[in-house]
Amino acid sequence: METMKKAWVYKRKGIKGWWTGWYENGKRKAKAFPTKSLAEHFRNIKYTQLNSDVFTSVVDFDWNQMTEEYRQCKQVEGLEDVSIYEILLTLRHFKRIVAPNSSREITQQNLDMFVLKRGEEIGKNTLNKDITNLHAFLSWAAKNRFVASGLQIKKVKVPQRPVVSLSPKQVRDLMMLASRYPTLRLRILLAVTTGLRRGDIETIRIGDIHFGRNAITTHNRKSKRSMPERPIPEQVTTELCNYVATLPDGQDRLFPDKFSRKKWEKVRKAAGLPDLKFHDLRKTFASLLAQRGVSTAVTQRLLEHSSPQLTNEVYTNVDPVLRQAVNLLPVAEWL
Repeated sequence: METMKKAWVYKRKGIKGWWTGWYENGKRKAKAFPTKSLAEHFRNIKYTQLNSDVFTSVVDFDWNQMTEEYRQCKQVEGLEDVSIYEILLTLRHFKRIVAPNSSREITQQNLDMFVLKRGEEIGKNTLNKDITNLHAFLSWAAKNRFVASGLQIKKVKVPQRPVVSLSPKQVRDLMMLASRYPTLRLRILLAVTTGLRRGDIETIRIGDIHFGRNAITTHNRKSKRSMPERPIPEQVTTELCNYVATLPDGQDRLFPDKFSRKKWEKVRKAAGLPDLKFHDLRKTFASLLAQRGVSTAVTQRLLEHSSPQLTNEVYTNVDPVLRQAVNLLPVAEWL
């Protein structure tokens, strides 16, 4: 019988934290963790890895325990809490639809059923997020021999929609029509010059504005991150300075009023844009930067996106860029 390789958890005298130790290639190795539970979780993973040539069959594992193991794994990897929450939300939907009690009940048939039934509840883009989360979970589960290898869950095809963005003239017209509503006008200006979501614009405080440096401290409510110095054009700083001067003493929030959907609807209809969403101003920001030669990496950073693909495919209207590129061809010389 082949000897099983061991991994163990221990403490070091006078030092906070816990360690997982093991031997690999004749050398002793160790990894530190802040809690015993995380160290034990890593020990289980390392034990399976060290003995992968011994383990050949799938281990029947309780569903709730398996999802908790996966949560701890993502925590050890340093994944953000908001991302872990989205993963666990996907797994809760899988539990609701498929009702697995153990890892053996994760079959190809159940995966296909999840995609079909979940697809009846939500849009294709949201469904693809669930599929991405579930695919990563299956890879981890297969690596730890909780499920059989070879299970497949593929994304559904989503027809690419044209990105809605405004031209500079349309932005100017929108700003002019909003001039009778000063706070709405300023919200529009911030959206097209920072790319911020409306919810993040609403949270701006006067103390977040750095007038001398043409920058704003912004807080991303979605990712729970902050950008200490988001650059803004000098003209926008001037607009903010003039606006703040009209506010009463002691005013903390930049906008004392709530966003008015009624006023927004009036302005966009008057501009001939009845279907325009406020979020389209964020896409306008990205598109105008691309049309002026700004790299995707810079735009992605300003939009605080997790991937350049999201910036390019969902937020950037590249049609004018394509037109500019084609116009660079020396056709006159050829003809």
